[in-house]
Amino acid sequence: MATQHAQLHENPKGPGDLRPTAKQIIENEGLQGKLSGKVAFITGCSAGVGVETAKALSLTGITLYLTARHLDKARTALGDLVNSDRFLSKNECLNILICNAGVMQPPEGRTKDGFETQFGTNHLSHFLLFNLLRPALLAGATPDFASRIRLPGCDPIKTANLYTANEIERRYGQQNLHAWSVQPGAVLTELMRHLSDDAQGGLRGDPYLATIFKTPDQGAATSVWAATARALEGQGGKYLENCQIAKEWDPESGFFGPGYGHHAYDTAKAGELWEKSLKWVGL
Repeated sequence: MATQHAQLHENPKGPGDLRPTAKQIIENEGLQGKLSGKVAFITGCSAGVGVETAKALSLTGITLYLTARHLDKARTALGDLVNSDRFLSKNECLNILICNAGVMQPPEGRTKDGFETQFGTNHLSHFLLFNLLRPALLAGATPDFASRIRLPGCDPIKTANLYTANEIERRYGQQNLHAWSVQPGAVLTELMRHLSDDAQGGLRGDPYLATIFKTPDQGAATSVWAATARALEGQGGKYLENCQIAKEWDPESGFFGPGYGHHAYDTAKAGELWEKSLKWVGL
């Protein structure tokens, strides 16, 4: 699916170039003030892509519920937009769930439930959150305004997230609940803080990456597009990047080239992961 936003990604020039920002997505979709009465829940709003996603969606008039590990940082970045509370005690309906929180190559460790830190944080926590909020997402869904879920797809756990989005689509798509796995791109945020200085230097010094790196507000564009674009209404279960439904990866494009691997839409493995994840999170 080619879009006007996708065309701006064809010849990237580096952070701050002509590739769209999250705010521009809202403006181009004509959604300023148009989502009053709807509700969105966004995780990972201390900094980076989460902050920019929240700022952009706030322009629509939607009610925002935001989570953050570091509330002081969130308050500094978002001001009056910070409104963390017990969601289900206040809302029976949810229209948009954006699972943005995550870690990247943290020091070796385990969650309190014994799972490897990155897998537990980037997959199982999102899986559990979706299942807890699923009744509200289904309650908020209508044929004219389906509920949408954005799962991350920007780290070594992205296959699990993609499988989860695909399985949500198979299980709940007919009930107007759709999920997307989103690759925000190579974004200059704090996500790389656990990488060694040499590793960070290698990434920042790569000539190809230098052209495709994005600012946080550009990195939030695909997430916001996934959550709001009219072109995606009634669809789900696909991998998005650069404000478009991604095509299969071409090896000639290089290691960092766009696209998904041949295993991405394996329904058997997605179903197996779903069943195992249910057991792992105690559902």
